[in-house]
Formats: sequence, C-alpha cells, structure tokens
Amino acid sequence: MFRLDAQKAVKFDDGFSRRDFLHAGSLSMLGLSLPQFFSLKALGAVDQAKDMNCIMIFLLGGPSHLDTWDMKPGAPAEIRGPYKPIKTNVSGIEISEIFPRMATQCKKVAFVHGCYHTAAAVHDTGHQMMQTGRLFQGGIEQPHIGCVLQKLKGARGDAPAHVLLPRPMGNTGGNMPHGQNAGYLGKKYDPFVLNSDPSAPNFKVPDLLPPDYISAMRLERRRGLREMVDGAIKEIEISQDARLMNDNFHQAYTLISSTKMREAFDLTKESDAVRDRYGRNRFGQSCLLARRMIEHGVRFVTINMFETVFNEITWDIHGSAPFSPIQCYRDSVGPMFDNGYTTLVEELEERGLLANTLVMTTGEFGRTPKINPAGGRDHWPQCWTMFFAGGGIKGGQKIGSSDEIGAYPKDRPVSPAEVVATAYHALGIDLDTELIANQSRPIKIVDHGISPINELF
Repeated sequence: MFRLDAQKAVKFDDGFSRRDFLHAGSLSMLGLSLPQFFSLKALGAVDQAKDMNCIMIFLLGGPSHLDTWDMKPGAPAEIRGPYKPIKTNVSGIEISEIFPRMATQCKKVAFVHGCYHTAAAVHDTGHQMMQTGRLFQGGIEQPHIGCVLQKLKGARGDAPAHVLLPRPMGNTGGNMPHGQNAGYLGKKYDPFVLNSDPSAPNFKVPDLLPPDYISAMRLERRRGLREMVDGAIKEIEISQDARLMNDNFHQAYTLISSTKMREAFDLTKESDAVRDRYGRNRFGQSCLLARRMIEHGVRFVTINMFETVFNEITWDIHGSAPFSPIQCYRDSVGPMFDNGYTTLVEELEERGLLANTLVMTTGEFGRTPKINPAGGRDHWPQCWTMFFAGGGIKGGQKIGSSDEIGAYPKDRPVSPAEVVATAYHALGIDLDTELIANQSRPIKIVDHGISPINELF
C-alpha cells in the first residue's frame, strides 16, 4: 500500500495529526483501493441529462454462447448441451431457460452473435481486447474505455469518472495485463477500485469513510490540509511522481469528505426488497452499486462478475476442477446473472437513466461447440455472443448470426475493436481522437478504418 507518511508529524488545531489521517486508511485510496494512484480531475459541472454514461459488465471466464444466448436446439446433443431455449418478449429471439427474468426484458436488449477474435485462446488476451479494442504489443498497454472517457471528459464534481466493482481481475492463467487500467495514459487516469465485497454483511467502503472518531464536521474543518501537504511536498524533490501524489492526495481528500459520494456507496439506503431483487451476492450487489454510481454522477462503471477462474464457480466450464461444471449455469451462475442484470436494466429504466446509460455485457470469448470428455466446454474465441442495452441502442434485435453449430460467424462478424468503437460512439467520443502514448507519439483510440456497429443505433 502506498503511503505518504512524513518523518515530521503535523498537528491540526484539535489534535488530529496528519499521521492519524494517513494511518486511518483515508489515503489507502492511493494504494490498494486506488491502485497506482487515481485521478478525480474535476472539470466543472456537466448536465448529466445530456451526457452519456456506461456500465460495462464483464462476464469473466467466457460464457458458453451455446448454453446462454445463441442456442442450437436442433444440433446433436454433444453440441446443443443440457439446456433448452425459452421464448422472450421479442418474436424470433430465444435465450436459455437459465434466464427467465431476462427473457421479459429483451425488447431493451440488442444481441451481437458474431463476435470473434484471432489471438491466443487465453483469458487475458480477450480481457485486453474487449476492454481496450487492441491486443497489447510492443510493451504498450492500451487504456480501458472508461479511462479514456475520464481523460477526455473528466469527472463530474466529487464523483470519480470511472469506478471498478468489486475488485480488479486477478489470476486467469496468462500472467498478462487485463486491460483494466489507464495503460499509456498514466496512473492518473486509473479507475477508482472498490476492493471490497458489497454483499458482505458489514460492507462499507473504508477508503471513502473517515475513521469512526472523525466527524464530518471535523473533516470540514480540515481545510488547512492543503497547506500542510503543500509544505510537506516542498521538503522532498518535486519530481513528476511527487506532483502526482500531491494532486491525488487533495482529490482523494475531496472524495472522502464528500457526503454525496459516501451516501452513493451506502447500500443501507436501499430497501431489503430492492437488494433481494438484485440478489444477495457479490455480482447482484455490484449491479445495485453501479446503478447508485450512475445516479451520483459517475460516468463509467466496470463490473467484474468474477475475479479469477480458479477454484471458484464461474462461466469457465471446462468441466473439472479447478474449473466449473456446466451444471453451475443452471444452479448458480445463471440465476446470479439473471437477477442482477435484469434488475439493473429495469431500475435504470424506471429511474429515467437507461436512455443515457449504455449497458454493455460481454465475456472474453465463447466455448467450444462440442462438449469435451469432462462434460464441459473449452475456450473458443472464434465465435461468441455479447449484448447492449440503453444508451441510444435499438433493443429487441439480433445483429449477425453464427453457423449451425455456433462455431463461426455466419454473417456480420464483429471484432473487439468494433465493440469498443461502438462504446466510444455511444459515449459521444470521436473515433479519430488521438491520445499521447508515453508522452511521445499520438495513438488513435481505435485503429484506422474501424467503425462502430451501426445497426445498433
């Protein structure tokens, strides 16, 4: 954890010391919960009603399209799998029986059936491409969509521009970056990371909440903190990192002293009935927090449904330990997604937020058409399904299709770069925008010639 402890203690007029402030965890935001320093550069108030938001739901592990949203009921048993399709509220669209609630909301959803990529069939490469539009090469890490949005549009008041829930992606076997930070933009534009399980009975956000013995009134009186930090910074070499620490220290203080943002993370403000609708699990409560983040001015929220594929029940259904059995889609993973996702879309619409909030949902790849000897399915980046809702998207439609066994796109193949371009387009970001990599050469946010999925709009 990064700490800014000085050798010399600094006391405020009521005896509260700088060391107390730091030790209490208030600046751990610059460490574990805000890895590699986050930035909340406030660029002035923005009319949220005219400004698009985004929630990206990442289904870590790679869902089997054949058992979820692109079923092949007429194929042989080893292809079609154990689940049956059910009708939705859109004629001609069927999805898996494991999603009965989602089936009632498909008029709001646009499915993209021909997603594919040609990189290695490992989780990390898919994570990189689906969140940045590119595979990391030449030592350059590309920035996450939400980090680019933060760089270009800044934060709204006290709210972080980009929040990642509940924790960053962990080990998925490739030992490569996952594409969830600001990459070449620098640590200043990394997301705010919750690093806590919102479904825990005693959930709170320690890095946003001041120590119990510090009242909000006393924090308000700590306005002299800026002068204290400025003086301390002058005692050390004023390097680029020192300036960054100084800048983020002040902005971290702004965040933890914000009543509005503390309330945004306070799930006790929600009724038991609402929390139950989302599901009393990590994913469900993260979806609820995402809705609250959007309501409180956050521009972009990334939800990781899972953190790893090892020794945890996930979408990664190889069929044997340390991975998951295909039955978990029916018994746990499917209901968990169905409740969290459906309630999120329902509540965004009920609160008038869906029209200006793009909800994009994807995994890193699909699964093999044929069930393996362990009774599961293996990695398959050649074809999978992802989907959008809200944010100006025309729901109730299918874009493209796969072949008769779901092995390859039959028509309208869609690359990760096109998915990311679609997000930028919906967010009002010009695809010709160039950003500076490593303070040297400009890089376009998407490759030349890449277009959004225009059929969605």
